Amino acid sequence: MRSKDYGDDVLAGDWRRPLKGTIPDVPAEPGLVAEDPASGFCGAVVGCDKFGVTLEDRHGRRRLFPLAKAGFLIDGKPVTLVRPGPSAPAGPVRSASGSIAVRGLRARVAKESRIYVEGAHDAELVEKIWGHDLRVEGVAVEFLEGVDDLPAIVEEFGPQEGRRLGVLVDHLVEGSKESRIAARISSPYVLVTGHPFIDIWEAVKPSVVGIRAWPRVPRGVPWKEGVLEALGWRMETGEAWKRILGRVESYADLEPELLGRVEELIDFVTAPSA
Repeated sequence: MRSKDYGDDVLAGDWRRPLKGTIPDVPAEPGLVAEDPASGFCGAVVGCDKFGVTLEDRHGRRRLFPLAKAGFLIDGKPVTLVRPGPSAPAGPVRSASGSIAVRGLRARVAKESRIYVEGAHDAELVEKIWGHDLRVEGVAVEFLEGVDDLPAIVEEFGPQEGRRLGVLVDHLVEGSKESRIAARISSPYVLVTGHPFIDIWEAVKPSVVGIRAWPRVPRGVPWKEGVLEALGWRMETGEAWKRILGRVESYADLEPELLGRVEELIDFVTAPSA
């Protein structure tokens, strides 16, 4: 499987010795992401006053830093953060996942760690809600077309320290085929987790789609086709998915059983040792 090309490493080069006169002043506006090179702490601006600038990372941790000359990195380049003017926004802008949105985002170089999901629809939903966060972290998402061959896929991936793999599985409930396959994965550098829904469609709240509940489909009937029949939607599954995905605007439109698992995977593959 081929990962996305995220371009050159934004952290490359010697930030400690920038060319004279090349260090710009950047207003510390809410939502701007900066890094303190001394500690490695990276986060979005949530406040700035005469005492300094407060950054909040994706885990909600906050730290106050002085507004020192060339004291921060943005996209790997040194900048001087300054207090913004009175016209700055009153608060941070949030991404679809609820995290603080990064303005002028340039994705980091992709980590060796990855997140795998079962199919194209899963990947599209994850991209729509968490795509911003994943580009900030430099994590690529790929889909597997099912998990029947997961043990072989994991072996081929070669998980190790600094090369972690997170796998999101549909219908991961006790006694299911998926749970038996997941139980065969024992590497400490692989996290297999999942949601209880038969298909990722069910992870979208019914009210968002305009229905009272997702239909129960009899055994032996393909789930998506059974749903379309029960709902009276005269369309192909691809068209139906576009209709469903088009209604999803933020994490609030998804069931918590999915939200928690995706956040868990992102934390796992972006852990300091990953």
